[in-house]
Amino acid sequence: MFERRLYHHVDWGLLAAVLALCAIGLSQVYSATGGWTPILETQVYGVLLGLLALAVCLGIDYRSLADKSHIIYIAVIALLIYVLFFGAVRGGSRRWIDLGVFNVQPSEFAKAALALVLAKFLGESRRGAVTHVDLLMVGGLTAVPLIIIARQPDLGTAATLIPVALAVAFVAGMPVRLLGVLAVAGLLAAPITWRFALQDYQKERISTFLDPAQDARGAGYQQIQARITVGSGGPWGKGFTEGTQGQLRFLPVAHNDFIFSVLAEEQGFAGVIVTLGLYLFVILRALESARLAKDQLGAYLVLGVLASFTFQVIYNITMSAGLAPVKGLTLPLMSYGGSSMIATLAGFGLILNVRMRRFTN
Repeated sequence: MFERRLYHHVDWGLLAAVLALCAIGLSQVYSATGGWTPILETQVYGVLLGLLALAVCLGIDYRSLADKSHIIYIAVIALLIYVLFFGAVRGGSRRWIDLGVFNVQPSEFAKAALALVLAKFLGESRRGAVTHVDLLMVGGLTAVPLIIIARQPDLGTAATLIPVALAVAFVAGMPVRLLGVLAVAGLLAAPITWRFALQDYQKERISTFLDPAQDARGAGYQQIQARITVGSGGPWGKGFTEGTQGQLRFLPVAHNDFIFSVLAEEQGFAGVIVTLGLYLFVILRALESARLAKDQLGAYLVLGVLASFTFQVIYNITMSAGLAPVKGLTLPLMSYGGSSMIATLAGFGLILNVRMRRFTN
């Protein structure tokens, strides 16, 4: 558990930046939903529970957590299977466990669970060079939760598991040429995926991304409104709670997938730069934590958690600017979503944990 002497080694700068992003997110959810609403109340509870999860993940030695990673991984897989058959259905997707007071989305916790189990598998000091068998094991451990989550269906969250596996495998010694092989295989498999794997609505999202005007009142509506919202902010924005696109509900699910668009409209280019600066600081500071880690296990764990976080940040921001197809991927630390907030803060608890314990035996 947490030792008093470790208090001095906590990365307070990283923690402060994470909390600042949470505060910005709460303010924008407040604006996008019209004040103190049940949505904002749920988000506040999500932040508080997330900070509790962060404290727990910080207080327990990450090596102890890694030793139990197989149990954590199996527990998350069991929850995902439960959701697949008995989960609550919303918007055509079965992703949540309804606990009455609130809903839990287990797929959000799969990212940290996968990072833990892969870091343990590849980061043990007694292991030699990474072999093809090791890479097959990494692929198998990643494929199980990915396929289950994709069946919900939730391709967005499923896709966030891929950066975790690639980051950990790459720093563990996966040959660079293998990345090229995987990229070529992905391109060759694209027509098959389009024909047999993607649902009609997913194909529609991709085609409308290429030309939103072809269905401006239907599938392309979100894409067009997101671009208008971001562009209307100007240099300094329209002011807090003064954005017309978000306040008048022209932009769908503004408090969730498009919270960054609301920020850009109300706070303008200046607010965007500050927020992007905070995200960049968080990412670079976490990378430094990986560099300073006392062992491979810690470094791999940090990079696994960070890879998923970075991918989600980049995709959501480009999507909000109309530069990527619309996908149900939240902006970590800012978008509405209790499970996402808790899982993200728990992940940063692990990152802080590794840095804090870099001087311990």
